[in-house]
Amino acid sequence: MSLRLRLNLLITTISILFMVASGIVIVQDAKTSIQERVEAATRVTVQLLDTVIISSTMNPSLGLTSDVLSQFLRSLGYVRSNHIVLYDLYGRVLYESPKSTYRSEVHPPDWFVKMVQPKGEKVERRIRYGVLVIQSNAEGSIRDAWRGVRQFMWLGIGFFILLNVLVYVLLSVSLQPVKQILAAIRAIEGGDLTVRLGTFKLPEFDHIAHSLNRMAESLEAERQLEENRQLTQLIQSHIEDERRSLARELHDELGQYVTAIKTFAVGIVKKTEQAQPDISANAQTIVSAANHIYDGMHNIIRTLRPGSLDNLGLSETLRDVVNNWQNQYPELQFELNLSGDLNDLGETININIYRIVQESVNNALKHANANHLKISLTRKTGRELRLTIQDDGQGMNVTEVDQSQHFGLLGMRERVQALHGEFQVSSQPSRGTLISIVIPEDKL
Repeated sequence: MSLRLRLNLLITTISILFMVASGIVIVQDAKTSIQERVEAATRVTVQLLDTVIISSTMNPSLGLTSDVLSQFLRSLGYVRSNHIVLYDLYGRVLYESPKSTYRSEVHPPDWFVKMVQPKGEKVERRIRYGVLVIQSNAEGSIRDAWRGVRQFMWLGIGFFILLNVLVYVLLSVSLQPVKQILAAIRAIEGGDLTVRLGTFKLPEFDHIAHSLNRMAESLEAERQLEENRQLTQLIQSHIEDERRSLARELHDELGQYVTAIKTFAVGIVKKTEQAQPDISANAQTIVSAANHIYDGMHNIIRTLRPGSLDNLGLSETLRDVVNNWQNQYPELQFELNLSGDLNDLGETININIYRIVQESVNNALKHANANHLKISLTRKTGRELRLTIQDDGQGMNVTEVDQSQHFGLLGMRERVQALHGEFQVSSQPSRGTLISIVIPEDKL
């Protein structure tokens, strides 16, 4: 059942109840009015006829009381709300008042007559040579009351029909935006997040339209963000695959060639060490260069893809890389704190955490001019994985830094967003920098 039909039925029910209640009140008022009118008319009639009876009795010259009263009643004619009958001593009718002709064209239904019929009243007066009977008669009053009630009923029916038509038309016009709103909701449910609603005259519908538009915009932004996350993950996955492949190629191909060059050079040194010392010295130089190339190649391989990450896990890899940094930069004090179960995070989390730590430390080494660097990685099972990198360097004014143009910060932020995490940078000049990363447990 539509909203418009429900509202129409509600208004119809209320209107009917109102009309019924009003009808009951009007009928009760009509009954009271008829009762009072009949009683008042009966009292006046009785007083009038009593006066006539007394005057006739006190003036015998006027004739018999029955005759005087009969002549008076004939001259009086119909008395409203009363039925008068004059009998002689033998019970014969000397006079009977005519029936009421008031509103004779009106014929009230029996149910109405029963509802408003007043309590009957009968007054008898014994006179000389006769009996006078005065009985209340509300037929004229009932017909008059029914005429008023009938007019009210027709007026009420007309108002009822007019009200329902007006309400139906008004609801049809007022609820027209509902169709557009429902169509927009169905479109959003179907995946079309570009749908937008215009403005409406009714403030309630206009507010709903604005809220729905904002919701669609939020969903569209969220979908784009999710697509960006998936794209970022895909790009990073391909980059890591290429780095792994490149590291393997360097280790397998270039490593073999460097080893062969070193082996040949060592052989030349041994053969020419006594007979041809110059050649031996040159060969020794080649051996030193090969060793230097070999060490540099391993550093590059470690940077491209740390082998310990696949073999030993994230904890040992972080310890190993921090030790290497400490050896390379003895003037900078490194501190590494690891807590929680960090061995079953998965390859995606492992490589991203490692890259974020790597990028953060490189930024600190290049720009912070720090004396102390603290790295903390904590996993609270069932809650989150939290990573913080803090230094005591020169810091920066974060509000004035366009992080979208700093590719180190941008890369870290994109990595964290791809993992549905939170990325924050807190820094002040001369007070160091704090990078805080939180990844929910359900994304690990």
